[in-house]
Amino acid sequence: MMLEEVLRWLAPSVGARFLDLTVGAGGHARGILERIGPTGLLVGVDRDEEVLADTSRRLKQEFPHARFIHANFAGIGELRRHLGPITFHGLLLDLGASSMQLDDHERGFSFLRSGPLDMRMDRTEGVTAAELLRDSTAEELERLLRLYGEERHARRIARAIVRERERTALVDTAQLAAVIERASLSRRRRIHPATRSFQALRIAVNDELGNLERFLEGFDRLLHPQGVIVVISFHSLEDRLVKQCFRSRAREGRLEVLTPKPIRAGAEETRRNRRARSARLRAARLTATTDEPGEGRDDASSIDRSYRTGRRDGDRGRP
Repeated sequence: MMLEEVLRWLAPSVGARFLDLTVGAGGHARGILERIGPTGLLVGVDRDEEVLADTSRRLKQEFPHARFIHANFAGIGELRRHLGPITFHGLLLDLGASSMQLDDHERGFSFLRSGPLDMRMDRTEGVTAAELLRDSTAEELERLLRLYGEERHARRIARAIVRERERTALVDTAQLAAVIERASLSRRRRIHPATRSFQALRIAVNDELGNLERFLEGFDRLLHPQGVIVVISFHSLEDRLVKQCFRSRAREGRLEVLTPKPIRAGAEETRRNRRARSARLRAARLTATTDEPGEGRDDASSIDRSYRTGRRDGDRGRP
């Protein structure tokens, strides 16, 4: 998503170090790896261990020096335990579900095919969408549909879900989509009536806004002086959090905002990929650091043993 724009703002060069915090299928990572060469460092992070294993295997065939970590990007402390004192010339955060997750009907992110109502980006933890739907009140469902999905018919849909679960367990994506479609009053069908509700459930299941807030509190601890951070968001609430953080840090003299207004995907990309229409890219440069003693060194060999030996680098077999 927005590969040309990402590369323009990150400006990867030979020997530089980059951290792709939501590596997904690895499209951005590949573009960076092609430019930094074998003397550079690309670390790909993803909370989805299954996606990470596949991406790691593919990219390492061509770029054996690439490294991968199974972790949640919001866990700055955990990342630093893996990375040691090393800092990066660029950070990339591409929010939302990856194409690999959306295309796998067994993950439950899409209503286009029948599948289990899971929606967890990390299937080793947390509650599933089915469990959330089962345990939430109608009022709680209405709130999350309205807040995270900006769904106009949140109340009707929430009540319809509650009525359906009283009749039978809600466990399938197609089943839920049918309930939402019957409850929706929308006559204009530019998008499927279930689109916003599925987005809202995914955001709630994965605590996506909470994770973003935690990341924004401490991302500068991962950046090298004058390093650049690029964030791609797909939801107005996400974009607002990023904008407010960047502006606040700029007023404190800690960041330089490089994109006063969000960058949007080009016409050709939006034609090829409908999801790109809602993508917003923001970039900023670190101008002041709060390094602790010993931080910010340029020695890539300082990455800790578990990171270098790959015990958590996505090479633990096919998902």
